[in-house]
Parts: sequence; C-alpha cells; structure tokens
Amino acid sequence: MIIQHTENKKEDLKRLVLYLVLSFSLAWLWFFVSNNNGELWEDMSNAKQSLVALGMMCPVTAHILTRLITKEGFAMTGKGSMMLGIVFRDRKWIWFLLAFILPWAYTELGNAIALLISPDMYDPTYYQSLDVDSRILFLMPVNALISGTIGSFAAFGEEGGWRGYMMPKLFKVMGRVPALLTGGIIWGLWHAPLTCIGHNFGTDYPGFPYVGIVQMCIFCTLVGVLLTILTEKSGSVWPAAFMHAIGNAGPSILQGFVNPDKAADLPVSPGWAGMLASLVLVSAALLWTIKSKQRERQPEEA
Repeated sequence: MIIQHTENKKEDLKRLVLYLVLSFSLAWLWFFVSNNNGELWEDMSNAKQSLVALGMMCPVTAHILTRLITKEGFAMTGKGSMMLGIVFRDRKWIWFLLAFILPWAYTELGNAIALLISPDMYDPTYYQSLDVDSRILFLMPVNALISGTIGSFAAFGEEGGWRGYMMPKLFKVMGRVPALLTGGIIWGLWHAPLTCIGHNFGTDYPGFPYVGIVQMCIFCTLVGVLLTILTEKSGSVWPAAFMHAIGNAGPSILQGFVNPDKAADLPVSPGWAGMLASLVLVSAALLWTIKSKQRERQPEEA
C-alpha cells in the first residue's frame, strides 16, 4: 500500500509539473506575442482587455493538454474530475451565492480600511474621473455582478486550471497548508508579465515591479484560499469563476471616493488595504473550516 501510494504521488507530481510548464509557457508566450512593442498597460483599452481575457484561457488549456498527454482521462464530476458540473442539491447553492457576495465584501472592506488608515485619500468627486454617473454610483456592486457573470467564461479559463487541476494535485503532493501557500505564489508569479507592464498596480510605486509581484503573490494566496474552499464545497469550479470575474469587475461603492493618486505619501494604499480585508475574510473562512471538520469528527469519536 505504501509503495502504491508513493507511485501515485510521483505520478501526480509529474502531471503537476507538466501542467505548470504548459500553463506558464502558453501564457507568457501569449503575452510576448501580444505585447511585442513593450508598452505599459496602466490604462486598459477594450483591445487590451480582450488580449488579457484570451490569455486567461491558458490555464484551462494547459489542464486539457495535460490530461491528453498523460492519458489521465476526462470526467465532468467526481473525484479526480474537471469539476465542471453545477450541483444545487445538499445546499450547494449556498457556495454559488457566496461567490457573488465575497468579491463585494473584500473589495468594499478594503476601501473602508484604506479610508480609515489614510483618510486623505477620500475624494468626494473621484468617481467623476472614472466616468461613473452619480445616479448609478450606488449600483456599482450590481453592475459588477452582472458584468462579472457575463465575463465568467474568461475567468473560467483560469479557475478551470488553478482550482480544477493545480490545487487538487498540490493537495496530493504536499498536503493542504503548504499547497494553499504554494498555489497562491504560483498563481501570483503567473501574473508577473502583466504586473511588470503596470496592469495590476500601475507603475508609479516604490520598488516597481518587484514589490508589485510580491503583492500579487500575497493577494493570490489570500483570495486563492477562498476560491479553493468554494470549489471544494460546491464540487464545481464555477463558483470560483464567478467570484474571480466579479472581483475583477470591482464591485465597490467606496472605490468612487478613494483616490489612489493621493496614496503616495500615506501609510496604506488601496492595494495593501485590500490585502488586509482579504486576510480578515480568509481567517474567518479557515476558522469556519476547522470548526466544521471538528464537528464532522465528533460523531465518529462518539
């Protein structure tokens, strides 16, 4: 039994390495081809957004290629599957609902923390520079929910790879806690080319782009925990795809009043405040997970 377990672990490791090589190679090659003039992407045009959306399909493409190359096989649901099914029974719909709520929670909380620590960032007219009408400012979370749901197919391109393949393999190879940390760092480093051209945090900050890459790894680790829990509990990658897409759409009312240009000499920027907000939610999610596992063990021990 021990020998068989070791052999399975080695096979999972080989498949994981192949997946990562394919995922990074495809994405970074796509970035190089689509940005061969080396321009900065601080301001996203529709064309650039389309290029990023196509690049997001690389992880799930790598997932499919890995299964084909290694002859691992395909399954929609069940253990070792691609987790593409959508199941609402046994209260699994709750995890889909959370996927819509969590992005607003950590984005709004992050902006609130930024204003509390760095109140000079408050700008009552900042939303005007974002081309947001004052009449729809308070509908920003709803707008993000709708646009994020529509754009969830692009986010599925990432989550179908990270949550649908990488994380299950990491769990088998190294255990839960190391896998959550390692998976977040891998996901953050995968974004490095975009971070280096200013897509994630701009370019006007101390330590560009290295601080941005570190910040992206921290953010991906924190949010990755939430995305992984959603995937595990629902048995599907779709809640993670919804949460990812809605988060990208920026579901926050307060962001219309937080001017990041005023953050240069302030203690906490909106980005780092967002990390603190994510940390709060992740801590609550991990505490809930531990308590749930303890309750599951109690009947067995009794």
